[in-house]
Amino acid sequence: MPNVGVISIQGDFEKHLHSLGQIGVSAKEVRTPEALAGIDRIIIPGGESTTVGKLMQRFGLGDALIERAKAGMPFWGTCMGMIMLAAEIEDREQFTLNLLDITVRRNAFGPQVHSFEDHVEFVGLSEGVTGVFIRAPIVTRVGDGVEVLSRYREQVVAVRQGVRLGTSFHPELTEDYRLHEWFSKL
Repeated sequence: MPNVGVISIQGDFEKHLHSLGQIGVSAKEVRTPEALAGIDRIIIPGGESTTVGKLMQRFGLGDALIERAKAGMPFWGTCMGMIMLAAEIEDREQFTLNLLDITVRRNAFGPQVHSFEDHVEFVGLSEGVTGVFIRAPIVTRVGDGVEVLSRYREQVVAVRQGVRLGTSFHPELTEDYRLHEWFSKL
């Protein structure tokens, strides 16, 4: 079984740690470059991308993550995590890791009060998943080599580029652990 790190600067990292524990995967909180030692793959959870990006830059975690990605480490970004992995953010200048060749639009479904849950089809899962959308981004541009895994109302909400995965929604807020299982086997 892999050792999964969950970026634990801010956001819903505890829910990812819980989901990984439910499927028997070893998980560790990651806040510093040193905490990446022994980690095989990483999850960047939901949260606030501007704040997390600034903290990643300040403490060197962003550069350390980019180096691990270059070495082939699998990454999964959920909601804010997908924003952090994107090459570009519409109408905004902010730090990203630039690890997925996509452009995203932040808060595409509206503010927090417009958060919702709905069924989402997902490539490779026969029953789809429950998508929990909280100030969720959408993908507005998909680059070469990026596979669309899921759409919601014609909007791209999940992508994969090699061993890097981005989802607009929060699987960790449900009791369906199939995406965590899938990521742990990438």
